[in-house]
Amino acid sequence: MMRQYELVERVQKYKPDANEALLNKAYVYAMQKHGQQKRASGDPYISHPLEVAAILTDMRLDESTIAVALLHDTIEDTTATRAEIDELFGEDIGRLVEGLTKIKKLDLVTKKAKQAENLRKLLLAISDDVRVLLVKLADRLHNMRTLDHMSPEKRARISEETMEIYAPLAGRMGMQDMREELEELSFRHINPEANDTVTKRLEELSRRNEGLVKKIEVELRDLLVANGLANAMVKGRQKKPYSVFRKMQSKSLSFEQLSDVYGFRLLVDDIPSCYRALGIVHTRWRVVPGRFKDYISTPKQNDYRSLHTTIVGPSSQRIELQIRTKRMHEIAEFGIAAHALYKDKEGNNNGDGELLSRESNAYSWLRHTIEALAEGDSPEEFLEHTKLELFQDQVFCFTPKGKLIALPRGATPIDFAYAVHTNIGDTTVGAKINGRIMPLVTRLTNGDEVEIIRSGVQVPPAAWEEIVVTGKARAAIRRATRLAIRKQYAGLGHRILERTFERAGKVFSREALKPALHRLGQKDVEDAIAAVGRGEMSSLDVLRAVYPDHQDERVTVKPAGDEGWFNVRSASGMIFKIPGKTKADLAASIEGIDALPIRGLAADVEVHFAPTGAVPGDRIVGIMEKGKGITIYPIQSPVLQRFDDQPERWIDVRWDLDEANKSRFGARILINALNEPGTLAKVAQTVAGVDVNIRILNTVRVAADFTEMALDVEVWDLRQLNQLLVQLKELDCIATVKRLYE
Repeated sequence: MMRQYELVERVQKYKPDANEALLNKAYVYAMQKHGQQKRASGDPYISHPLEVAAILTDMRLDESTIAVALLHDTIEDTTATRAEIDELFGEDIGRLVEGLTKIKKLDLVTKKAKQAENLRKLLLAISDDVRVLLVKLADRLHNMRTLDHMSPEKRARISEETMEIYAPLAGRMGMQDMREELEELSFRHINPEANDTVTKRLEELSRRNEGLVKKIEVELRDLLVANGLANAMVKGRQKKPYSVFRKMQSKSLSFEQLSDVYGFRLLVDDIPSCYRALGIVHTRWRVVPGRFKDYISTPKQNDYRSLHTTIVGPSSQRIELQIRTKRMHEIAEFGIAAHALYKDKEGNNNGDGELLSRESNAYSWLRHTIEALAEGDSPEEFLEHTKLELFQDQVFCFTPKGKLIALPRGATPIDFAYAVHTNIGDTTVGAKINGRIMPLVTRLTNGDEVEIIRSGVQVPPAAWEEIVVTGKARAAIRRATRLAIRKQYAGLGHRILERTFERAGKVFSREALKPALHRLGQKDVEDAIAAVGRGEMSSLDVLRAVYPDHQDERVTVKPAGDEGWFNVRSASGMIFKIPGKTKADLAASIEGIDALPIRGLAADVEVHFAPTGAVPGDRIVGIMEKGKGITIYPIQSPVLQRFDDQPERWIDVRWDLDEANKSRFGARILINALNEPGTLAKVAQTVAGVDVNIRILNTVRVAADFTEMALDVEVWDLRQLNQLLVQLKELDCIATVKRLYE
């Protein structure tokens, strides 16, 4: 375990005037608070914050951040309080420590939701001070280094979370070395067999090519020096197991097919020397076509800057080269921790001919991610979107005015539009890419100029959610879709409420509904009206909430003793008879159950058919069902009996078919057939003979000699279905056949 004085010495190496008293005070406080606590390994718990602090010293962070690392678990795991830390160490350190405290006592249903809420809190804390992220990543790195002492289940869970969130988050912040180590440590536990296999193959390759990396380093270095780059540095290495495995998976390659297992970094003094080194290397060795990328002129969103190329280099070995300045290399290693934003708030020259801005691109991405927290997404949606964007590589596109828009690889013009502004995305109807009108599903590439074509009446289709790749676009499309659906249901709900209030001798108005919202458990009037339209709330419940003294004159209907007649009893006790064979016959006669006639209902609200279907020619009725919109049932369906006492849910619907757009409809039939060879073939032939399609066929052996077949068929209308039933009954292998109404 690292000693206290060793930690202080590490800080003083890069910051001689560091506040040693603060570091000692934080160490003593953490030691006292953690007391006799032990880690799973059996080591004293204080060893963990010490090692986290040591990791941060490698990034050369200030003593306040190191003190936060020493204290980061005290509020969560000890009796320490925020007020106590504020008093002893100041509000700045107290705020950072609290930002690192995990969420407790959350009433969350799923583990995924808890993970999402923890990420939300972490990102909110980071938005205030990015040092929270640096400490958190160092904390996760040390936990991963000591993960072997955990149970297998816990190792797998923590490793998956690290691979899905923390490693890509480190990468997005430009901390490539930390990302790589987190990925390698996670890979060992997520896929140990693959890790062992790839590791062994790399070890074999290293033994075969012993000395090759050093030889290439010397040859590259000598070439650069001979051409005037005397201060150039060259560092080569063999790629790590997870990096190799990921490439094998993404490219569908075997290990033997990998040709660029070795990578080399060329470090020079300034930006002009980067391009000079590139010319020297390309002049000496053949270039692999399509493998050059210039991240100096167009940096990645995490501030990463470098020239990438692949050559067939010394010993005819294909090798990857990264050419950058020493300052660029520092940012590539430590990312946002190395940025001038955290060392000089006013900005400074970085030594290679460029003035660093006060805010890095990586931090800018982080702020945009934080904005998603205000969009009202569920925790799971937020986690999904954040993970999606963490994993994506970038493409860089331009607006017609030359503004650079960075997007994940695979992004479409729809993503581009939402990246510019949510309102532009919502009103997008088309796009020009490099001056040509192109489909909105087109995948953008680096350098594309995108012009968005808009319409004031456009509403983003729900199907766009499957096209876009950015979290911002998906969140906006979901939000717009929810609002559009709510508007449709609110329109239906309003008509239902008007009819219900009219039957009660009242006049429905939004103003009258406002005082009753608390009794209905709704936030606003539109939510309440939409709930009625969705069938989640009864219109009679709304009536009683608005007018508590109203006497419900709802009627009940039961079959009378005489066939073709019904007994009707009102709430006031009056009993009378009305002729009719079905409830639909009574819909226009009995005020308590007459229904709202809606034609073209499918255009206004979500409509489903009953599981056993309904076909043109059937007498049908619609039932509002909670969360499902309206379900259409044939009037013969026994399911309708469940809704006898809920007349407000009955909707009068009728077929409104257009011959030009005729469609097939589903129905279910049940066949009891002889269990003999050829029976199924005869049934199938008969079905095909009347131009009916079988969608699903299930068979059950019900006796030694009989098999029951349930067929879901698709027909044009009731006439065709009846024709099928008649012909099936005529088959000598069929005992019974009937249509199912469930």
